[in-house]
Amino acid sequence: MFNYRSLNPKIVAIGGGTGLSTLLKGIKNYSSEITALVTMADDGGGSGVLRRSVGMLPPGDVRNCLLALSDIEPEMNTLLSHRFEKGELKGQSFGNLFLLAMNEIYGSFEEAVKMASSILRVKGTVMPITVNDVNIEATYDDKSKAFGESILPAEAIKDNKKIKRVELCPKDVEPIDGALDAIMKADIILIGPGSLYTSVIPNLLVKGVKEAILSSSAKKIYVQNVMTQHGETDEMSIKDHIEAIYEHSAKLIDAVIINNKILSEELKQKYLDECQEQIFLTDDDKKFLDEERVDYIEGDCLDDDEDYVRHDSDKLARMIIDYYIKTRRVKTYEK
Repeated sequence: MFNYRSLNPKIVAIGGGTGLSTLLKGIKNYSSEITALVTMADDGGGSGVLRRSVGMLPPGDVRNCLLALSDIEPEMNTLLSHRFEKGELKGQSFGNLFLLAMNEIYGSFEEAVKMASSILRVKGTVMPITVNDVNIEATYDDKSKAFGESILPAEAIKDNKKIKRVELCPKDVEPIDGALDAIMKADIILIGPGSLYTSVIPNLLVKGVKEAILSSSAKKIYVQNVMTQHGETDEMSIKDHIEAIYEHSAKLIDAVIINNKILSEELKQKYLDECQEQIFLTDDDKKFLDEERVDYIEGDCLDDDEDYVRHDSDKLARMIIDYYIKTRRVKTYEK
């Protein structure tokens, strides 16, 4: 039996939202050298409240990644994931408040994340992709604009329009120290899964990131979302997703991972009611990917939850590592 852990590839995962933390939960079983580069444009929910009230960088996505890579008791994980249900703290996460306290004690968000990583026994490194105060501005297909990550999909839905381009505000956002170096030294660079215009692409707009990815000898793998996202990627195909990434950055993808397990009729209808539909690999997608010399890896990487659609952490990680082994021409053996 091939010893997957003997590879221990250097992995950089770039993204945000629940998609990145889901990916990290699985990939940590194959490597101890993981760097998660987390988007810092979130301005909604509990993170948005803390950002506006005390001026700290949004902690939510970082918190989820810390927990995904942590080696702590389940009870502590439950505590840090807890959201208050009453009073002025209603909707706020205890983990966010934990990072707020660390931020005040150590004087910066960067140091807060480092110390939290030590306390939570994190396997790997979690880094905000920038420590600059950054927001997102979108331009829609009717040439109108909107400002703020949490506003963009709602504006698209309200006026029945589509996001065509996003930009960071300010535009010249500097990456955190160590981010570009981690990208350059990586064996595998993972982009996504996550909201295309608000979690994935903004990271690629940070100064020097796309250049570092292009210069890296790593396998660059895009993890395609299972579903479209209402207000953000309605009716978009795999080809459309990748073209949007290319238009905002560069042709920096070697492979795309695609779920091919079909949802149950009940779950499919539940999501259709929310104007979301499953994304499949089409002949048009295959033609585009072949022309662009992008490998496509199809498989069942769907969680078996019958109430909610999401990637399965372990299935997804295995698909990634199997592709990495195959393309490195590493032979695997079975008894």
